Amino acid sequence: CWLFAFTLCSSSPQTIWIGIVRQFCTKHTCRTCPSCAWNLTHLTTSALQTLFIILFSLSLSLPLSLSQEDSQRYYSWRSFGPGDRRTPELWVDLNSVQQGHVRVHGILSNTHRQAARVALSFDFPFYGHQVRQITIATGGFIFTGEITHRMLTATQYIAPLMANFDPSFSKNSTVRYLDNGEVFVVQWDKVRLQGREAEGAFTFQASLHRNGTIVFGYRDVPLPVEKINSTEHPVKVGLSDAFMALLSSPQTPDARRRTIYEYHRVEVDTTKIVNRSAFEFSPLPTCLQHTTCDQCLRANLTSGCGWCNVLQRCSDGIDRHRQEWLDYSCSEEVEQHSPTVPADEEEAPEHTAIIAGVVAALVLLVFLTLLAVYYINTHPTVAPPFYLMQRHTNNYWPSMKFRNQGCHSSYAEVELGVHEKEGFIEAEQC
Repeated sequence: CWLFAFTLCSSSPQTIWIGIVRQFCTKHTCRTCPSCAWNLTHLTTSALQTLFIILFSLSLSLPLSLSQEDSQRYYSWRSFGPGDRRTPELWVDLNSVQQGHVRVHGILSNTHRQAARVALSFDFPFYGHQVRQITIATGGFIFTGEITHRMLTATQYIAPLMANFDPSFSKNSTVRYLDNGEVFVVQWDKVRLQGREAEGAFTFQASLHRNGTIVFGYRDVPLPVEKINSTEHPVKVGLSDAFMALLSSPQTPDARRRTIYEYHRVEVDTTKIVNRSAFEFSPLPTCLQHTTCDQCLRANLTSGCGWCNVLQRCSDGIDRHRQEWLDYSCSEEVEQHSPTVPADEEEAPEHTAIIAGVVAALVLLVFLTLLAVYYINTHPTVAPPFYLMQRHTNNYWPSMKFRNQGCHSSYAEVELGVHEKEGFIEAEQC
């Protein structure tokens, strides 16, 4: 009975507890029922307030929804400083003959705000997708999208240090790349920031390994990343991917326009970018790597995967092929054939801490209530403390907000032309 009443106390906790206490006093023939009621009401109200404080503290100690920008869903990453033994191993020396033939891109090394397509000699897994062609930009990043557009900095990038670099300022500034079949390396060598050329030259690289590992290496960083101006050009470090959807235009229903949706982003701590430092990104298992229905539904390393028979594809519906997933009604097919999981088994691990805290608080509350009843029955003549009869204002109770932790498919729409100010012109190698 008390537990049931407690579940209803969110609207008016004192009213419910007063009713319980008075009913208890009547049944136990308390001679001073008003005093009994108010004493017990005060004690139980204090206990209830304690319970809310406990629950509020518990909610603060529990992890809120992880940032969707770096949820460790697609990649895990580590940083390495100048003193780490791993740092020199991650840097690919393009001056070494053993690495293979290194190409200097003539156009990118002599222009500003341009990008050029380069074909890879191997399939590079990026967010689970097999990428065979990338676009190198003078601004310190690699674009991985299939369809190039003028706003390459928006999403679908691999950015060791995206900034307003101008290789055309000096003959010593070059954009070089290497492909030996096992790793593809792009190095921005001695490039300078436009308008701040006197502050020094940057040398850094991005390595795309055949197994999907991505390495950012930094040899010379004369200026902290936090001090690089992003007014004329975005400053970003990390990974990003998006999908493109076709939406009907409100003006012309027959026409369809492409809209880019960024569904995940990895951002790193830019304060760790110093001379002779590095970041290593290791790919995590994705639904797209499963090639059969059995692998898709029974895989332990991936969650939320569904199999679409029409496309013969395993996916969670949030990847570059989302438009096909929707066009062929794969979401409905997955819902019809997905095995039902008992709700208790599905949510038990996630809410174990919350349930344990609530149970402990309820046990404490019941103990305090029984202690109050025992005290009143053994002291029937205690006068009621009337100053405790004042009602607390609604502002006294702590307001608690909870974030939805179950929505892993959230993504942000890229507003092209609003946040990005520069355009890139695609160039071809001579």
